[in-house]
Order: sequence, then structure tokens, then C-alpha cells
Amino acid sequence: MTQPVPPQVHPPFDDTFIDDLLQWPESSQFECKRLAGKLTTVLESVVALANSEGGIIALGFEDPDKAKGRARVYGIQENSTNWDELRRQLQSRITEPNLLPCSPAEIGCTLRDGTLGSVVFLKIEKSNRIHSIVDDGTWVRLEKGNKELTANEINDLSFARGTISVEAQLEPIDVELLDTDYWKQYAQHRRLTRPIAEALRHIGLVRPDAQGVLRPTRAAVLLFAEEPSGLLNGKAAVRVFHYRGNRVQTDPHTNLLKPPRTISGPIIRQIQDTTDYVISELASGVQMGPLGFEVVQSYPVRVIKEAITNALIHRDYRLLADVHIRIFSDRIEVESPGLLVGPVTAANIGTIGTHTRNPVLVNHLRDFPAPPNLDAGEGVRMMFGTMQAVGLYPPLYLTRPHVPREAVLVFLLNEHRPTAWEQVSRHIDQHGSIGNTEVRKAMETDNVLAASKQIKKWLEQGLLIILNPTAGTRARRYSKPNMPPPTQLFSTLEGKQRRGKA
Repeated sequence: MTQPVPPQVHPPFDDTFIDDLLQWPESSQFECKRLAGKLTTVLESVVALANSEGGIIALGFEDPDKAKGRARVYGIQENSTNWDELRRQLQSRITEPNLLPCSPAEIGCTLRDGTLGSVVFLKIEKSNRIHSIVDDGTWVRLEKGNKELTANEINDLSFARGTISVEAQLEPIDVELLDTDYWKQYAQHRRLTRPIAEALRHIGLVRPDAQGVLRPTRAAVLLFAEEPSGLLNGKAAVRVFHYRGNRVQTDPHTNLLKPPRTISGPIIRQIQDTTDYVISELASGVQMGPLGFEVVQSYPVRVIKEAITNALIHRDYRLLADVHIRIFSDRIEVESPGLLVGPVTAANIGTIGTHTRNPVLVNHLRDFPAPPNLDAGEGVRMMFGTMQAVGLYPPLYLTRPHVPREAVLVFLLNEHRPTAWEQVSRHIDQHGSIGNTEVRKAMETDNVLAASKQIKKWLEQGLLIILNPTAGTRARRYSKPNMPPPTQLFSTLEGKQRRGKA
């Protein structure tokens, strides 16, 4: 980690930015802290954010539940000694500090008593490792507040973050059960002529257990077994749901078009069978258009296949849950058990690509005659590029870290994006939020109602969220659901610092 630099004597000054920030509620990725209290609570939040999805800690601010408006702005001048001590403890009290992605930005402002001072923002990136505080435990971030983990929960977190994978775990089943047509295809393609047990041991997919009996790894079962779910005593299949309309209805009757389809088998067959089934379901929905019968839904096939492939090969096979695919009139949802691993978040996945939780599974899948997976990271970038090329919205990634189960959700919208969306998206990336005025500018219109209708549609589609729902309609600010405003605005703060030093 780069040593945090102390605040500059004359930092960039922006009271307007501070006024905007005071509107933000604390969340799973944003927290305010005064420096007058115990520094351990700040360290807990640093560790919790690094062990979760990252975020921002604003130093020099009172909790929004204890004060309002400018009365919250104490500044780091309230206890400058504590700021110096915090910088030291970030190096000395957090395990693996050299890997802790933490960087500061400072901005000048008017404090609660009318004097001039400054506040500091700590940007905490999602980490590749699990961090702890020396003599004070391991923490994760919840929706509001931090949670200390037990030993078992730390182990679970290691699996969830991909630092440990179950793919190498031995399964108490006979190796000969893997001698299927899929193994034969694989072996022929790799020119493996030895008996299956010997061949699998040679490539690291079989090892002796405590009794010396050769047992396959979970990856081997997933790759070659006819029915992995049955052998693993868990759920390792795909469930496809096709609904009428654009939402799930349960009362008084379900709006499922047909009973859900369960697709099982080795991973390579699941990928192909699921892709074929989803495509057939999309093609079955036709309507009369200006040129005759037209397919209602139209998605690039390679994007659908990549979303399905990623859901299966990067999922957490420790969790007893199937991959769920939901088809609606306006979108496809792909839900994969487990969370994003490594430094990948829902906000940066379009640029950083994917990091695999199951490298053994991924690597061996590429050794089939027609491998379904692209090189690491290339598949996601292809999805974004292809959707853009055909005029559709980019894939929308969301994470569900806690309830009802850990999962990554991918939304593919079946609607051509208006040209204004590109400008709206860039504005949010640069400034953290957008309002009706900026949307009108992007749409090249003075019509407030037209802009409001478009904003409402983006909200319904899940492309935007309201940052300040209690504000009046004209004062509302909007952002992307996977881009917490404080995190996105950190780039603005860094820019202010650079300009202030110039």
C-alpha cells in the first residue's frame, strides 16, 4: 500500500461538494466518521469495506443520525493528532497492509463553527485478500454498520471471495462413474490413452484420500459425470423460468408461461442445452409487425451464451443452489450463486473483466473439442461490446451479498437504448449523479415532462436509482444501481486535488 499522504496545507476548497455529500445516507459502501472517537472503529470500517465490496469513509463528519446539515462538519482539525495516528495504524494494525487498497483525498470546506478546515475521504477498494485488525478481529460490511466474523464465518468468507475453492475438494465416489462420453471426448482431444483413474491422476483431477483410495475432485465430477447434482448431493443444475410480462406474479395465479425447465448434466452440456433452450424460448414469442410476424425478443446469441457460461463456471459450488435464468418480455435475468471474486465489482466488471473462482474447472473446460469459454476477462468485454454494437443497453450487473442468498445477477435488456443514455451514463460516471436538468440537456429538449417520463422508464428498468427519495421531484438526483455515488465521486475529488497542486 502506498503510504497515505498527510492533508495539504491548502487543499482544494468546495463547499458545494460538501453540501451535496451531506445528502448521502450511509450505506454498505459509505460511512462517516469523526476523528474524536476511538480509531479502532475507523479501522474496523476500513477492514470491513476491503473484505466486502469496497467504498468510501468520510473523515471529519458526524453520523447523519446524530446531526443534520452543516452541524455534521467537524473536519479533521477536531483532532489532527488522531489523523496522524490513524495513518500509522493503517500500516501497523491491519494484517497484510501492503495489499490493503486504501488511498486518501482531502478537500477544504467551511466547518460547523464557520471556520475553514478540511475533511478527508478514504477510498477503500475491494481486496483480493481477507484483512483483519491485529487483536481486534475480522470484519465485513453490512447494509449499515460492520459485523465481526467468527472463525467459521471467516472460512466461509474465504470461499465466497474465491481465496479458497471447493473445486479441489475430494468427493467420496468411484472414479469409474466419470468414464462417460464426455470424458472420452476430452481424453481423445488431449490424447490421453491411459486408464481413466491413471489419466485423471496424471492431470491432477484425482488424488488418494486419507485411506489411500483414489477419489475424484469436485471439478472432475462437474466436468465429466452424467449427473453431477446427484453425485454431489447438492444443486449444480440450471433452472429456467419463462414469464408472461415483465415481473413475477404469484397472486392469484402465477404468470409462468410453462413449468420451469431443469437442465442438468456435466457443465459443457449444461451450457449448450441451456443456451439452446433459452434461444428457442425467445424465438417462440412472435407478434405481427409492419413486415409480418416478428420475433418479440432479440438478443445476440453469443451474449446469451457467454452470460450462461460465466454463471456456470464462475459460480460458488459450495452453495447448495442452482443457477436461475428468468425470461421476461423486456429482459433476461441470469442469477449465479456466489459473489464476484478478486477486485471485480459490479461497477468495474465492464472494464476489468472476470476473475475466476474455479481456475481448474475453467482451464480443463478449454481442453474439450469445442470449449464454450473465452480467455479470462474477454467474455465480459465481448458482452459489453456486442450489446453496444447492436444498439442495446450494456449488461447490468448487480450483487446480492446477504439475503436470501449470495448471488450475482446479470440483466440483459431487450430494448434499444436512446442516444441520450450514453451522455447520461458518462455524466453519472464523472459526477456521481444526474438530475432532470442534465437529462434534458442529454435529450436535447426543454420538456421537463418528457425527461421525467424517460427517467421513470430508466428507474423501472433498473438502470437508475433515486439517491434522495424524500426530496421533491425537481430536486431528485439519480445514479446507477451498481455505482455508489461517493465511490464514483472520488475521481472528482482526486481531480480537484490535482488542479489544486498545479
